[in-house]
Amino acid sequence: MAASPDHFVDFQNVWLAYNDELLAQNHFAVEDINLQVLQGEFIAIVGPSGCGKSTFMKLTTGLKKPSRGEIYVDGQPVNGPLKISGMAFQSSSLLPWRTTLDNVLLPLEIVEPYRANFKAKKAEYVDRAMALLQSVGLAGYERKFPWELSGGMQQRASICRALIHEPKMLLLDEPFGALDAFTREELWCTLRDLHAQQRFNVILVTHDLRESVFLADTVYVMSKSPGRFVVKRDIHLPRPRDLEVTYTPAFTDIVHELRGHIGAMRRDGINIGQ
Repeated sequence: MAASPDHFVDFQNVWLAYNDELLAQNHFAVEDINLQVLQGEFIAIVGPSGCGKSTFMKLTTGLKKPSRGEIYVDGQPVNGPLKISGMAFQSSSLLPWRTTLDNVLLPLEIVEPYRANFKAKKAEYVDRAMALLQSVGLAGYERKFPWELSGGMQQRASICRALIHEPKMLLLDEPFGALDAFTREELWCTLRDLHAQQRFNVILVTHDLRESVFLADTVYVMSKSPGRFVVKRDIHLPRPRDLEVTYTPAFTDIVHELRGHIGAMRRDGINIGQ
């Protein structure tokens, strides 16, 4: 089946077994994934540990090829690692011998077509990086090394690095999980503002239900392994969202609803939706 012109990400009956032996045994890490994401949409994926959330991210970026089914991103079949995506993880993974600015510039030094033009366009790229750093509150920290930054500052720099090549899609795997609650909420607002300004697609994997409801347009719940999407919850809270919304009954009702779905899976040992 061809890609839908209305969808930026389009999973069509996708299954993944990690090797041929497991495939022969019909032992899948994720199964029967059908997911369509609109242009500019922010989705979050939640679920029990080991349910396949990170596997889904690898499939989306082309780091894993499905055993069955088709994946399209931006209208094109995913047959290998995507150049139109940026990624950030729980660990900022900043190189300790490079300054904040040089860490942010790193993708432009190693990814084509930017690599070929890096020397000629370095001043332009530096200006782009400085503007990104300013937008996330890191103006003045460009020449600092990672060990001179707080954990929250390191994650801000990591997000800038993921966005420096102006990707159409940002994939975030537990990006704020190691941070304290106050820093985490500050970075929710940073990400909210970046998404509002640039309207790139976002796929966020998180264990934090409050985070998913605050940030996302749509939250998906994955079942226990083999991972399947068993709940789709549209978040109709108006934008822009301030942190005050997290204390409202409408917000907490959604969080409790999602927690109930995940709790039912853990309690009953079954995949809801089956």
